[in-house]
Amino acid sequence: MTPERRLLDLLLVAAFALVAAGCATRPAVTPDVAAAPRPEALSVLRAVGTDRALEEQILALDPERISDDDVRNTLAKAPAPRIVLVHGGIYPVHLAMVSFGRFLTGMGYPENRIRHPGDRRWSHSPYEDSAHIAGLIAWYYERDGLRPLMIGHSQGGVEAVKVLHEFAGRFESTIPVWNPYTDAAEARTSIVDPLTGVERPVVGLSVSYVSVVGAGSAGLLMPNQWSMYQRLYSVPDTVDEFTGYAIASDIFALAPGRDEKNLFRPNGHAQVRNVTLPAAYEHITLPAIQSLLDDQELRSWITAYAPDGRPPPESRLAVLWAADVWHSVKKHWALEAQRLVRAKRAALGNLTAGVK
Repeated sequence: MTPERRLLDLLLVAAFALVAAGCATRPAVTPDVAAAPRPEALSVLRAVGTDRALEEQILALDPERISDDDVRNTLAKAPAPRIVLVHGGIYPVHLAMVSFGRFLTGMGYPENRIRHPGDRRWSHSPYEDSAHIAGLIAWYYERDGLRPLMIGHSQGGVEAVKVLHEFAGRFESTIPVWNPYTDAAEARTSIVDPLTGVERPVVGLSVSYVSVVGAGSAGLLMPNQWSMYQRLYSVPDTVDEFTGYAIASDIFALAPGRDEKNLFRPNGHAQVRNVTLPAAYEHITLPAIQSLLDDQELRSWITAYAPDGRPPPESRLAVLWAADVWHSVKKHWALEAQRLVRAKRAALGNLTAGVK
C-alpha cells in the first residue's frame, strides 16, 4: 500500500468521525531565547548577504520562466520569502500539508522558510485567529524584507482569504504584531517597513502570492468562518496575485459547478485566476504529493510546466496543481528577491551618496 493510499484511508475515516471545529491540534511552542529583537530602520537591507554578482543574477531572472538551474544556482543562494501553509479543518488532514511542504523542499525551496520558527510545525490550522496569522506575516516581513506567500487547502483556503481581509481592515482597524517565538501578541500594531525605514500599521500590508484549493461553501458552515459568507470569493488588494483552484464536482467544497458565484474575483487591482482541476483529484488528500519527487517523468513535466501549456500526464496524484503552484512559488520567490535587491541598492546607494 502506498503512503498516499494509507493517508487517504486514515483521512476518510477521520473526515466522517471528526467534524467538529477545533479537532486539529498543534504542538506546544518552545520559546527561542535567541529570537532577534525588533529591527531598526534599514537594518534588514544592510544585512542582506548578497554580493554584486549574485544580485545581477537575481535581477536577470525571468520570473515567468524559472528553470531547475535557476533554482539551484541562483534562487537557492538568494533570500527566500516565508511560505505560510494553512491546512484543512479535520484532523489529521494536516498530514497532507506536511507532504506538500516536503514536496516544495524537494523541489528546492528552503525548509526553514516554510516551517514555523517557534515550534517547527509545517502548517497553520484554520481555527487559529486570522488576525494572529496576519500579525505573524507582518513580523516575518519586518525581519526579512520579503513579503510572504500563503497557500491554503480546504477550510485553510477560506482562512487564507480571511487573512487578506484582515489586512484590508474589514474586521478591525488595528492588528497586533504576532511573535512566533512567544506565540503571543506584541504591544504594538505597526512595524518598521524594512524597505523604506518608515513605520507603518499592520493593516494595509500586502502579500505577494496566495493560492487556495477546495475552498468552497462547506468551509463557511463552521462558526469561525461565518464572517466570510459574503467575502470568500472577493479578493482584496492586499495580495498581488491570487489563484483559486476548484476540483470539478467537489462535493466537500459544496461547489459541484463553476458558475459565476463560485469564481474568485478581485475587488480592486489584484490579479486573480480561477483554475479547474480534474474531477479525479481527491479533495481531502490533494496536497499529499511528496511522492511526485520520486517519479522522474512527472517531476520533469512539473519543472518544465508553464500555465496554459501542455495538458498534464495521467497520475493518481494532483500533478497539475503541483506544477501550477510550484510555477507560482518560483515566480514570486524571484520577484520578492528582485524587489529586495532593488530596494537595497536604492536605499543604501542614497545613504552612501549622502555621506559623500
